Amino acid sequence: MTPSQVDLVQASFAKVAPIAEPAAELFYGRLFDIAPEVKPLFHGDMKEQGRKLMTTLAVVVNGLKAPESILPAAKSLAIKHVGYGVAAEHYAPVGAALIWTLEQGLGDAFTAETREAWIAAYTLLSGVMIAEAYAKAA
Repeated sequence: MTPSQVDLVQASFAKVAPIAEPAAELFYGRLFDIAPEVKPLFHGDMKEQGRKLMTTLAVVVNGLKAPESILPAAKSLAIKHVGYGVAAEHYAPVGAALIWTLEQGLGDAFTAETREAWIAAYTLLSGVMIAEAYAKAA
């Protein structure tokens, strides 16, 4: 990721943070629409799950200027997700749901450059997580 992409992701996430709860609801609604096979992986309170999602996103977004500071936690989370039944192929619809949610939440502020920045961020993070969780099994 370039420094300007990091800035775009951080600035756009700052606009999403005040609408965290509805953004999380949009995200999971979209995820379950495009990948209904993942819905059984989620148990319990979805509002709490949404809070966890937004908290994790905040940590990741805030750490993008020093990715080495967030990668150990991302790797640990990836291993945990395997235990929940998450497969490598689930990362693509999660990314698609994330981008769609940002587009809905930010409207015209979700420019082509902002979209590219978020895709770069998600590609970086999901690539690290997939490699950590599934590379040994491949």
